Amino acid sequence: MSAFIDSETDSLELTRKHFYDSIRFPLFVVAMIWLVQLYQWISGFDPGMYGIMSRRIWGLQGILTGPLVHGSWGHLASNSLPLFVLTAMTLYFYRKVGMRAFWTIYLLTGVSVWLFARPVSHIGASGIVYGLVSFIFWNGIFRRSLRSIMLAAIVMILYSGMFMGILPEQEGISWESHLLGSLVGIFTSFWFKTELEEEEAHPDDPFADERNQEKQYFLPRDIFDKTKAQRFAEAEARRLEAEKEQSSGDDHQRFFPPFWNQNQTW
Repeated sequence: MSAFIDSETDSLELTRKHFYDSIRFPLFVVAMIWLVQLYQWISGFDPGMYGIMSRRIWGLQGILTGPLVHGSWGHLASNSLPLFVLTAMTLYFYRKVGMRAFWTIYLLTGVSVWLFARPVSHIGASGIVYGLVSFIFWNGIFRRSLRSIMLAAIVMILYSGMFMGILPEQEGISWESHLLGSLVGIFTSFWFKTELEEEEAHPDDPFADERNQEKQYFLPRDIFDKTKAQRFAEAEARRLEAEKEQSSGDDHQRFFPPFWNQNQTW
């Protein structure tokens, strides 16, 4: 009984530690962007100088600095809570890939904005927020574990209204960051879809058998690697081997009758 209680205590302690580890980094990120905004308010520097200026060499710095600066306190406040919640969810529920997924979304969203967005300075962390929403939602589609589907449903309920932000021609809004961040989130989810968590590989998962079963293909996988003659020769060799095994089985039955024959009266 004592061991059972100790085991429960240890499990609770590990869960508590993982929870604290999962919120530490999001707290640091949110604290940093608030400190940057405070410094901006005191010093009066232009945040556009640190944004992502599309297809300008000097604008490359914005890939790193753009998400850290915001146009106003309201802009900052609207991004802070979803950034914290979504980053914490990603790190808590996808501990194997959470940190890599965050930085993939952070960097690739910035690169995409620099390549494809309008030639204006794009600032704010909203592109990362949209990327995280998309990442968690599409994990439910690509991974198809019960937990990932439940998380996708939760995110859909909480943040479905955000997807209005990907519509073009919105004054004062970097809709390109929202759209490209969402696409990067889909790519990131697809990229890490095979790195399942231990909980996702649980035998009680109703989708585990379907996900792990061997794929069936319409054409042979080596159709472009071997000639028709080579494939025919291999098939013939397999047929001869099967006939040989069958013949060996018949000989065995001939010399060693089945058990029920041995019980007959001679």
